[in-house]
Amino acid sequence: MNSTNVSFCFNTIRPLLLNMHYVCLSHPLLPFFHHHNAIDSFNSFCLSNNHMLLRFSSISAFMTSTTQQPSFRMGPSTPLSSKERKKARRELPENVLKHKLDMCCKQNDLREALHLYDDARVKGIPLSQHHYNALLYLCSSSLASISTSASTFSSSSGATSKVDLDNAGQTKVGNLGLERGFEIFKQMGIDKVAPNESTFTSLARLAASKEDPKLAFDLVGQMKSSGIPPKLRSYEPALFGFCKKGDADKAYEVDAHMIESGVVAEEPELSALLKVSVDAQRDNKVYEMLHRLRASVRQVSEVTAGIVEDWFKSEIADKVGVQNWDVGKVKEGVLKGGGGWHGQGWLGSGRWRVVRTQMDERGVCCSCGEKLVCIDIDPRETENFSSALATLACEREVKADFVQFQEWLHQHGPFDAVVDGANVGLVNQQKFSFFQLRSVVKQLQDLSPSKKLPLVVLHRSRVYGGPAQHPNNKKLLESWRKSGALYATPSGSNDDWYWLYAAVRFKCLLLTNDEMRDHLFQLLGNGFFPRWKEKHQESEEGSWHIPTVSGDDIERPRQWVCATRARAESKAQLSDLFASG
Repeated sequence: MNSTNVSFCFNTIRPLLLNMHYVCLSHPLLPFFHHHNAIDSFNSFCLSNNHMLLRFSSISAFMTSTTQQPSFRMGPSTPLSSKERKKARRELPENVLKHKLDMCCKQNDLREALHLYDDARVKGIPLSQHHYNALLYLCSSSLASISTSASTFSSSSGATSKVDLDNAGQTKVGNLGLERGFEIFKQMGIDKVAPNESTFTSLARLAASKEDPKLAFDLVGQMKSSGIPPKLRSYEPALFGFCKKGDADKAYEVDAHMIESGVVAEEPELSALLKVSVDAQRDNKVYEMLHRLRASVRQVSEVTAGIVEDWFKSEIADKVGVQNWDVGKVKEGVLKGGGGWHGQGWLGSGRWRVVRTQMDERGVCCSCGEKLVCIDIDPRETENFSSALATLACEREVKADFVQFQEWLHQHGPFDAVVDGANVGLVNQQKFSFFQLRSVVKQLQDLSPSKKLPLVVLHRSRVYGGPAQHPNNKKLLESWRKSGALYATPSGSNDDWYWLYAAVRFKCLLLTNDEMRDHLFQLLGNGFFPRWKEKHQESEEGSWHIPTVSGDDIERPRQWVCATRARAESKAQLSDLFASG
């Protein structure tokens, strides 16, 4: 073979070369390869023999035998097909390893994953961020399974049971995960593989398993200083670790760091902060956490309800509160908050009466007799919701179309009510009914203080096609259009974005039969949208009424925690406050 007349086609055989990097290269045609630097050797060979054309006809045949001569074909290079390229990539050692580690994650098999990792290091297979994160995830999750197992199972006799043996095995695997986890992360740094949020979160969980919440919190700090935005799960190991140790100050420090990073605590985090505050007898922090729960959680879990009850039954709760308060400030707080809370701290003093109860159909507490009120969402939250909704709508819809709708609203608004036209026209109907829609619109106009028509949002296809072509319906639609009360959403759009945005923007009544559980609305967050849809209730007379997850059906109504001051003078003072309004 004349090397001056032949050139290598590097792209054609590169997948094979990457495999050859990890096997003993003893083939007589390839003496120039150095085992640990195969690619560089090959590149040098290609440059010095740039007229040689080499094509392996069977990659698998070459890989299974180092003594059999590979096939050569002289002539123009024949590119690999798409299927062949995918197969070659799939069979690269690092991709085979990735697939096997992913399977270990699904099966929670730490031992096999560590065996694969050790084997890969011996063979010199390069590990990527994905490989390392899979390994660290398994190391941290093995420790979580120990905690779950310990809290779920217990031996009922002195004899060794199968459950005991299983728990012992899980403990051994968990210890292995703890031991190897930090070792693997150290190697990740040696290999100069950049960590990401998943990496730091797994490490924080490992640190928490060592009962070292300080290290877990330090890791969050490293993450943020590296330009990686922490997530809620990134903070959980440190926050729960400090709360478990009863270190309230450090727990509040983590909470402040979360707020600074724009990470919103959910019920598990707020519940943990509430408990550490109750245990530390920090009445001001208990008050803060109760209001944060009120603002973000629709109904509290049984665990949280138990913590709330423990607080109100405690001696410190009986002692906190002021006897003489500024009535004007409290009333102002109630008005600013939208009703139902004032934010001025504990009022009154004396023992609390704490019971589980329910509300009747009028919203009256069956225990203390106080009537609850619907409270408004904080105006700032409404504005934030509106902005978030508009941003997402512009991302999911044609931006120009939604911007045009916003401009149209600015020109024709405000409205006292918004109607989801498609939904209303189909309620209890097999076909779309303009008659039903017209009746609803007329009733809403009559109820409106300004007697203005509500905004009807309909998809373009319902405005210009089908039943809309009937003369009576055309006349109706034209009258709404001339009055500036009809908006036809463009083809290909989701009209849900339009009627919801209009209702939020004008803070008005929304008429729809849509439960709004669609994935579009879930994009707005776990707790925010349901709080807009379902207003919270709280006693206007200062007592606490907290809804729980228990009940909420015909046979078993929603259960509430009712906490009221037993002293008559406290209640009388609150009654005077609201009577003066």
